[in-house]
Amino acid sequence: MPSSVYRLAGILVLGAMAPLLDSTIVSLALHTLGHDLRTSTTGVQWVSTAYLLALAAVVPVSGWAVERYGARRVWLGSLSLFLAGSMLCGLAWNIGSLVVFRIVQGVGGGVLLPVLQTLVMRAAGGRDLGRLMAVITLPALLGPILGPVLGGLIVGHLSWRWIFYVNLPLCLLALALAWRGIPKDGPGTAHRLDTTGLLLLSPGLAALVYGLSQDGTVRATSIPLGALLVALFTAHALRSPAPLVDLRLFRDRAFAVSSTLMFLNGLALYGGMFLLPLYYQQARGEGVVAAGLLLAPQGLGSLLSRATGPLTDRVGPRPVVLTGLLLSALGTLPFALPHPAAALLPLALVVRGLGMSAANLAVNVGAYQGLGPDRIPHGSTTVRIVQQLGGSVGTAVLAAVLAEGGFSHAFLWSTAFTGVAALTALRLPAQVAAPERPS
Repeated sequence: MPSSVYRLAGILVLGAMAPLLDSTIVSLALHTLGHDLRTSTTGVQWVSTAYLLALAAVVPVSGWAVERYGARRVWLGSLSLFLAGSMLCGLAWNIGSLVVFRIVQGVGGGVLLPVLQTLVMRAAGGRDLGRLMAVITLPALLGPILGPVLGGLIVGHLSWRWIFYVNLPLCLLALALAWRGIPKDGPGTAHRLDTTGLLLLSPGLAALVYGLSQDGTVRATSIPLGALLVALFTAHALRSPAPLVDLRLFRDRAFAVSSTLMFLNGLALYGGMFLLPLYYQQARGEGVVAAGLLLAPQGLGSLLSRATGPLTDRVGPRPVVLTGLLLSALGTLPFALPHPAAALLPLALVVRGLGMSAANLAVNVGAYQGLGPDRIPHGSTTVRIVQQLGGSVGTAVLAAVLAEGGFSHAFLWSTAFTGVAALTALRLPAQVAAPERPS
């Protein structure tokens, strides 16, 4: 693999760190925001909800935008928009202005991850995907680990405005490197935007994400509406010659199984990210900063999983996914015990971080193996949508289980999600797929 591909991946990873750190930092600071902006719990929750809805609505457009305008232009534009949104959020004068500026942030941040994967996968040409995934999945792993620690320090010692200003130097450096380091785009294609698909899929995904984050009447209304719109989009996309998201990708067995695994991994991974900080704060009585530091061993496990990238290239995704899911289940079970020994939990977090990260890396490889350059933008969009929905469903389900049965039941459910994912992983192709030639 040429060193230029790894340089490109490093530049893109730096830009992707900003939105992924931002999400975890802001979630930690909601109580402080509500107090300083003199708003209710319901009002301040829109700081997170508005961002998630904007992100859900804009992700489906990313594949079309890359084909129409070029990946470099879309990356630079999206990162600039996220930078502008971060600055405006720090300057917000009340809760209403902050929510509006969070929407700007969400629109910019929502496109970055799909475009990152499109740029790197095209540059790789289907070779050494495991090694590359070990690099480009780092932001998704480090964000939830570094975010709580950084957020705790900012909330404890600085104004809330710095939870947004902290993005500025990172974005400016990423923009400068991207301007010089991302190859210039060729002429864009004349693909017309699938307006019907956009009007069905974007509001459908937003309704699903919103409904899963709420309860009661709102959930009972939003989830069926979102499901109906997504079903109508599916019927439309299968008939359209140029749909917003090409669902024909699911005819490829490796992509279909990998996408299902991404959804199931989202249940366990993002659900666990929701449970673990609460467990340390509520069940073990730790403060916010201490809880963030106690989760650091999971980050160590995630970093150790980078070694599985070359292994995935040699043996294929299936054995790595199955082993990773087994380790994840073993690392989660101690948290389901009534009174686990304090010394056991850091070791369990290392094992859980190693397992979840290795499985996630190998599943991503499985999704892109065999995809030609012309199908990668649609594949990147689909992957991101599935991951986001899995995370939203996992958080909603485990929050409900936690409310009814406590932490032991919630962690058992998380382990059960991992078991279902392992059964699904048996359907992954046993052989390493060859790269597909451009059409």
